[in-house]
Amino acid sequence: ILGGTGSGKSSLVSLLSRLYDVTKGSVLVGGRDVREYDIDVIRNQVAVVLQNNVLFSGTILDNLRWGDKEATKEECMHACDLACASEFIEKLPKGYDTYIEQGGTNVSGGQKQRVAIARALTNNPDILLCDEATSALDPQTTSSILKLLEEINRNLQITIVIITHQMSVVREICTKVAILKDGEV
Repeated sequence: ILGGTGSGKSSLVSLLSRLYDVTKGSVLVGGRDVREYDIDVIRNQVAVVLQNNVLFSGTILDNLRWGDKEATKEECMHACDLACASEFIEKLPKGYDTYIEQGGTNVSGGQKQRVAIARALTNNPDILLCDEATSALDPQTTSSILKLLEEINRNLQITIVIITHQMSVVREICTKVAILKDGEV
């Protein structure tokens, strides 16, 4: 979903994940109005990765389980494998037990995004919404994250919706594009 600042991209994310509902019209997922789905089903099947993801103070494992409190360590490790986060986590002295500072200040932007993507994947979503998930990253890390999303889409066969204002992101990996302007497609 491509659009400039104020076009309604982030509002659409909130509507898809039912953080709030439309006041007129409808938002369809799988051909059904999202309001027809049980809100817990939507929240469990739709995962969101934001531009500025928040990592909480605690271990990497604690942060991963925020997506699913019941996730086993093995499930978290598998999500990290998919998100290419295991590469850097396993090099840390305490691995998954490494303490993350509030806000993730002790990891890089790319590492933070990979942990956020892994956290979203621990819930085994059907839809992964990436709201400006690469806009705060340098071009090399952006390219790496986009390749990662392509790989996740191919391996898990989940729907990935990328919300962005960057044409380069759309051109690189998207198969369908919707352009938002003033809240309309």
